[in-house]
Amino acid sequence: MGLGAIDLNLLVALEALLEEKNVTHAGVRLSTSQSAMSGSLARLRRHFNDELLVRVGREYELTPLAERLLPVVQASLHKAEEALSLTRHFEPARSRQRFSVVMSDYVMTVFVEPLLRAIAQEAPGVRIDFHPIVDGQLETETHLRCHDLMIVPLGYQLPGVSEAVMHDRFVCLVDPDNPRLVDGRLALRDLAEMPHAACGIGKLTPADRQLETLGITPRVQVSTPGFNVLPFLVSGTDLVALVPERLARRYEGFARCAVVPTPFPDVPLVEAMYWHHNRHADPAHRWLRETVRTVGASLDDPAPAEIVDVDASHGERAFPELAPAS
Repeated sequence: MGLGAIDLNLLVALEALLEEKNVTHAGVRLSTSQSAMSGSLARLRRHFNDELLVRVGREYELTPLAERLLPVVQASLHKAEEALSLTRHFEPARSRQRFSVVMSDYVMTVFVEPLLRAIAQEAPGVRIDFHPIVDGQLETETHLRCHDLMIVPLGYQLPGVSEAVMHDRFVCLVDPDNPRLVDGRLALRDLAEMPHAACGIGKLTPADRQLETLGITPRVQVSTPGFNVLPFLVSGTDLVALVPERLARRYEGFARCAVVPTPFPDVPLVEAMYWHHNRHADPAHRWLRETVRTVGASLDDPAPAEIVDVDASHGERAFPELAPAS
């Protein structure tokens, strides 16, 4: 059957249905009603003479044909997007583009200010919508497709493309009057015995994994959804928190806490920007990535960034030693 025999817009619907495995979710993603999405699924079922989605309990699963179709459809739409982008131009000074960027509260604290300054100078009409990381967002491709960039620690199993943009290291935060502080330092035994305040986004931080390799399981007494509140939890208590140094320095002198080195070798924290394949060739997106790259380089002087085309089936990426523990 030739291309003229089917509405090519159905390919977009097909990709959403196969990736979401849910008619309602696919409709939300495409800003389409559930009835319209059900109609598209019915047409696709007739075209392929296959159910594509079958109910198993309370969920839907892909049929064998649908499993084979998904990567083909994804690749086809990616190529179509790449072809269409060749005719588009992006002029930062005149643009009113609106971007969506996901990042942790830590990155918002240390990265957003210089990023907005850079954007205001070159593209004053551009708007950035910043979104916090929520549970489960770092586990699926869906969220990566819904935003222009996600800036998160390098090593998450996100399919797409990633590039390291900012480097940091972990330090300890404690109340200045904590009796365990000796000459402005803590010992490993202290970290093993002290109650911890921790950021609980859902993955172990590189510092947590370092403690794990040293045989220390932190006694977490308080857990928060971000790093920014930790300095205030430490103040006036016997808690200790392991936080990125850039954030700790921001709060030094503002919250009543002491910034002290970790009692183990420096643990690197590498923040990376992730984006979906379908945005890779877009001129506006290229400009956004270059701006983020420049801002990251202005904050530190890392080794040349390594761009990694991540295949979710193989999990190949830069800095594999920083990949979250399974």
